[in-house]
Amino acid sequence: MNLVQSNPLIYCGDMASQKIFGIVLAGGEGKRLMPLTADRAKPAVPFGGNYRLVDFALSNLINSGMRQIVVLTQYKSHSLDRHVSQTWRLSGLTNSYVASVPAQQRLGKRWFAGSADAILQSLNLLRDEKPDIVVVVGADHVYRMDFGQMIQAHVESGAGVTVAAIRQPIALANQFGVIEVSPDDPTRIQAFLEKPENPVGLADAPDQVLASMGNYVFDADVLMDAVIRDGELASSDHDMGGDIVPDFVSRGDAAVYDLNRNEVPGATDRDRYYWRDVGTIESYFDAHQDLISALPVFNLYNRHWPIYNQQLNAPPAKFVRDASGNLGTSIDSIVSLGCLLSGAHLERSVLGPWTSVESGAKIVDSIIFDGVRVGPNAHVQRAILDKEVVVEAGATVGVNRDADRARGFIVSDSGITVVGKGVRVT
Repeated sequence: MNLVQSNPLIYCGDMASQKIFGIVLAGGEGKRLMPLTADRAKPAVPFGGNYRLVDFALSNLINSGMRQIVVLTQYKSHSLDRHVSQTWRLSGLTNSYVASVPAQQRLGKRWFAGSADAILQSLNLLRDEKPDIVVVVGADHVYRMDFGQMIQAHVESGAGVTVAAIRQPIALANQFGVIEVSPDDPTRIQAFLEKPENPVGLADAPDQVLASMGNYVFDADVLMDAVIRDGELASSDHDMGGDIVPDFVSRGDAAVYDLNRNEVPGATDRDRYYWRDVGTIESYFDAHQDLISALPVFNLYNRHWPIYNQQLNAPPAKFVRDASGNLGTSIDSIVSLGCLLSGAHLERSVLGPWTSVESGAKIVDSIIFDGVRVGPNAHVQRAILDKEVVVEAGATVGVNRDADRARGFIVSDSGITVVGKGVRVT
């Protein structure tokens, strides 16, 4: 049962209604995703053909019934601001909105110094709306989650902050912020450890740890007090996960919400507790591979909890023979609106809108963004091509890593070739 109603009020059992306000932290630079972030903020990076990374956070909040949401932006935000304004339109008649809010320098001639400072410099938003509870989420993770259930758990806990966590293998603990729970109460946080080398496993699963998802629920008044106090500390990095949450933990005022408690309508056993941080080229690539199998690890086709995106005015994808009558093939792939494949081979790949693939071309294990043209007999293998890339007839990408590097393309540690926006490959 979804406990959130279709307005900014969330009803938690017999408790009085709570006014909820959502903050999406979307100012990330995303250096590890270069060159995909050379011309856009990380949350604006395309994903899964039709989507942007920010769409997953916003869809979860909207599906959870939240109707007053701001997206705090900073780094190269034009593409992100445009996407939010064109895609996320709610009715103003009910004071519903998703609003992109850039850094405003309200506290002086400076930009955001961290995620906590971003909220500090945006406290006017909270003072205007006067919410009871604030949900703070990142904008660059792929997952499904009903925040209404987490909010109810937060209200019942009595804590100032509740941190969403997902179970991860203990061997991966040094990649995450790890939560240690109180032995007396598994819903209370005893310690918050950043990338620990010797973590302690969970009592009910010694081979697992609780990793922070970067999603938080706060009582509004204590959040405002926390970021104001943090802003006065010269020693602070002004980071939500690195400074604000540990402060709550030190005062015994932090709870944890295990994603295993969250039931999303339409979820399958295979994708029920899926969550992936796509902050590197490898994790971004792997997350796409999770989409395309016959039984996907993350299912985009859940109609009960949809991931919303910009609705393109484009024709359906088209698959045709080439001029010589040769057939093309498409295997285990996602093809977006406006694509045209003519006698080409596509396998284990994702094509963004308005991409054309010509006769004899071959695309395997690759991610193709909007408006790309792959010419006749070209070969793209284990690669990511940004928007409006042109691969000329007979050219190759990802086939010879040394040749790719010599042409100035980025090749990741695992051998994924990334071609930046608008490049012509000959």
